[in-house]
Amino acid sequence: MTGSNPGSGASVIRSPLLQLAGHAESPGVRNLLTELLREQQTLTAVERFSRQHDDSALSLKARTYSDLIPTGMPGAGRQYAFEVNLDACTGCKACVAACHNLNGLEDSEIWRTVGVLHGGTPEAPAQQTVTTACHHCVDPACMTGCPVSAYEKDPATGIVRHLDDQCIGCQYCTLMCPYDAPKYSHAKGIVRKCDMCSDRLTSGEAPACVQGCPNGAIAIRIIDQARAIQASESGAFLAGAPAPDHTVPTTMYQTARPAPQNMLPADYYSVSPESDHPPLVIMMVLTQLAVGAFAFDVLFDRIFGAAFAEGWGFLNAAVALVLAVGALGAATLHLGRPQYAFRAVLGLRTSWMSREILAFGGFAGLGALYAASLAPWGLRTLTGDAVALRIGAVAGVGAVVLGLAGVACSAMIYAATRRSHWRGAVTGPRFLATTVLLGAAAVHTVSTVGARIGGSHANGPTALRWLLAIIIISSAAKLLTEAVVFRHLRSLRHSVGKRVALVMKRDLRSTTQARFVLGGVGGLGIPALTVTAALPGPDLAANWVPSTAFIVSSVLILLSLVAGELLERSLFFRAAPPSRMPGAFR
Repeated sequence: MTGSNPGSGASVIRSPLLQLAGHAESPGVRNLLTELLREQQTLTAVERFSRQHDDSALSLKARTYSDLIPTGMPGAGRQYAFEVNLDACTGCKACVAACHNLNGLEDSEIWRTVGVLHGGTPEAPAQQTVTTACHHCVDPACMTGCPVSAYEKDPATGIVRHLDDQCIGCQYCTLMCPYDAPKYSHAKGIVRKCDMCSDRLTSGEAPACVQGCPNGAIAIRIIDQARAIQASESGAFLAGAPAPDHTVPTTMYQTARPAPQNMLPADYYSVSPESDHPPLVIMMVLTQLAVGAFAFDVLFDRIFGAAFAEGWGFLNAAVALVLAVGALGAATLHLGRPQYAFRAVLGLRTSWMSREILAFGGFAGLGALYAASLAPWGLRTLTGDAVALRIGAVAGVGAVVLGLAGVACSAMIYAATRRSHWRGAVTGPRFLATTVLLGAAAVHTVSTVGARIGGSHANGPTALRWLLAIIIISSAAKLLTEAVVFRHLRSLRHSVGKRVALVMKRDLRSTTQARFVLGGVGGLGIPALTVTAALPGPDLAANWVPSTAFIVSSVLILLSLVAGELLERSLFFRAAPPSRMPGAFR
């Protein structure tokens, strides 16, 4: 039945059931209702639900989830994977709640997230909600980066599992994963992540997120790993997500609607500071200082002869060794379970962190042997001066080589994350510059104190001049390269460099200013005044004793530079844009 709208003349279609509402029951009406109800049964969702429950041959679980989970195991070269129907996802977060409740997660632990993509044009805006969890990658970065082998990829199902009992809580996998899948549990001191509810799958039950989704937007499928690799090489994954070519994620996002090319995460223009990881900041700065100090100590022993080694070498080596051991001890404070730190070399085959730990451990051992060879009451009393010096020469070179290898491994730890702001071409020179700068400052300060206590020698002031020149040059170069990031502020593109610059200028303004002031004063101002006014010429070098003012200025140089480098390394972490799925929250 239709009715007319007097104002517009347009026809209004009324529902057949509403048409019947005012009529008395009659055989014709009853027949019409029967036909309408019969027609209703052909609707897709109702029909599927009805057929599943009418089939008495199927168990309840199979009737409910047979279209959402595989009926068999993957074969060779195949694995389980999430399939997400983006057209069916409404962003209700029922999957998030189901995952959280079933796995007993803490408030800060989120294994499945829901984000938002938006784009289009003002005339045709577009928005898409995206549910995401661990992608159970073909080549999982979390597994290759873990120093204790706390991850495994099931050879039968392809599911990437985290071995909680093996974890030491170093949290490196949270940096390695480009999709922010592993989450750190502060209460347990370990990392945990989605395992696709593998125990439920084994029992023929759907994972929590699959079962919890009211629209059936999430399913488990069996995919071909070779096809996943081909898709990742072509860049096909999800708009706004990190590039898939690094780890080859297996999640399949399906949609019948072509998405606009300009789809961006809802939080694309949002920037904020990240965690500063204080123990790692201290560890990196002090290890690089210690390696630099050993390197200059050994180098100057070769250049300026035994007088330098016998006069100031032992003191420099001893101070550097103490700092190195303290740095390695500080690193354990970053672990959730430091009592299991001895496991950290198990991932030596694939993990740069394991290699770093081994290199710095060898550096500390050889450094101790080098210091003992220079001590008057060390190896000399056991082997004699000549043998002790030969041992020291070999140990010193070995300590420098392993120390520099450890610094290189430190740089590779972050370059391996594939984040552009931590790439090797940036991080490697940055860490090496810190090694040179702080090593020169430490040797300068300790040698100055040694000259006051034990006296100078003919080449002493010359060595100190060289150190001051190295401090000035390396400081200028380092501050200049760090300041280059601010050129991105003029860019119209919201690039990674611009995000780093925005955080440093806005949220971390005081830290950034303090870093450059300390670096300028300690690396340029005081050294320039000292090198021109306080050191004697060659004719007075042998009898020169540094004044109190000179010692104070030397100490101020070292303290200013160390403080500046600690702030620089804090900015290294805090101003680093996170890598995660679009719109995901933490």
